[in-house]
Amino acid sequence: MAPDLQGPAWEAIPGGLQLRNDLEQSLAYWWPRIFGYYLLQLGPLSADLDSSKCAVQHQFSIFPQHGASLQGEYTQLPLKSASVDAVAMHLLLEFEQDPYRLLREVDRVLVSGGYLIISGINPFSCAYMGKLFPKYQQQWPWTGSFFMPARVRDWLGLLGYQLVHDERLCYHSFMPEWDFPALLRQWQYRWLPGTGAVYLLVARKLEAPLTPVANRQRKRVRGWQPAPTAGYSGRMKRE
Repeated sequence: MAPDLQGPAWEAIPGGLQLRNDLEQSLAYWWPRIFGYYLLQLGPLSADLDSSKCAVQHQFSIFPQHGASLQGEYTQLPLKSASVDAVAMHLLLEFEQDPYRLLREVDRVLVSGGYLIISGINPFSCAYMGKLFPKYQQQWPWTGSFFMPARVRDWLGLLGYQLVHDERLCYHSFMPEWDFPALLRQWQYRWLPGTGAVYLLVARKLEAPLTPVANRQRKRVRGWQPAPTAGYSGRMKRE
């Protein structure tokens, strides 16, 4: 059976309802702070999240399956350049053959100063254990490639984005028989916060490079003196 590369609905994911709730709670802080005319939700999971608190008036979704506002491929979005004010993409990068190409395409349609919201599977978590067992390797989400959050942050930096939020969520393995007790998950959240199964990144597209170009004019340093040349030992005393 071919693996489901697009991912199931939240209800079909072990712990998915709790994950959706965690994402919605974290994003509730950011939605009122994002302004503009158009919010693009990439993927069915993104479209299924509650974004009613978002200040952006027009919200629409794009994914290849039925049910999307616009059907299209993620790496060839049927949109004009610089036409949307915010993009949300949840649990999507893992299942793209060229994830950086997807980010470049998202960057193309996002306006300067716009927001990009990304969530993905954190390989430095118990969610990675499914890749070690053959029975899970052809199931979601282990059919995808897990990227370290630091690598995704590097991609965003190369594209000229400023990271404004970085968080870990959902201390779950996505395997029903490996569901940890609530007390253990609370302990993990308190003492190992970086091991959450899902990372959430919020970045903003910069209007100018993050590092300004230095002035090419040579600046004089106060108190600077040239080094003495050979044979010169200081001022000569007059007799």
